[in-house]
Amino acid sequence: MKLQYRVHNVDETWGVAASFAEKLKPGDIVALEGDLGAGKTTFVQGVGAALGIRRPLTSPTFTISVEYKTPRFTFVHMDLYRLTGPDDLLAIGYPEYLETGAVVCIEWPDRAGNLIPRNAWHVVFSLTDEEEVRVLDISRNGGDA
Repeated sequence: MKLQYRVHNVDETWGVAASFAEKLKPGDIVALEGDLGAGKTTFVQGVGAALGIRRPLTSPTFTISVEYKTPRFTFVHMDLYRLTGPDDLLAIGYPEYLETGAVVCIEWPDRAGNLIPRNAWHVVFSLTDEEEVRVLDISRNGGDA
């Protein structure tokens, strides 16, 4: 199943993200795909706000990952843009997050290769001809979207 949303601004993106956050369960992996500036970090900020995270969420481009505690689970935001491949991800402790049941949102998941589980959520951000408008496709293999 695939859900599609057309968003026109940050508030609408955060609204979709809040609805999505309600679906998350411990151990879920979320692969965020799209061009630079497509809205991946904005979406993660909306998810974090919906989960009760009150500190600012910024893209961890240089730190690679940031961990947040929520009442439901540990929430991890990863940005793999600077990684060269799956071995780099293994070296920074990705398997431990999976073992502990953290929810992990991953920007640039293509750098993770086959380390993204088959049943991961996929949120694909597409730019449109309209400057502020984005299309978000949310899907999951082996589970309900």
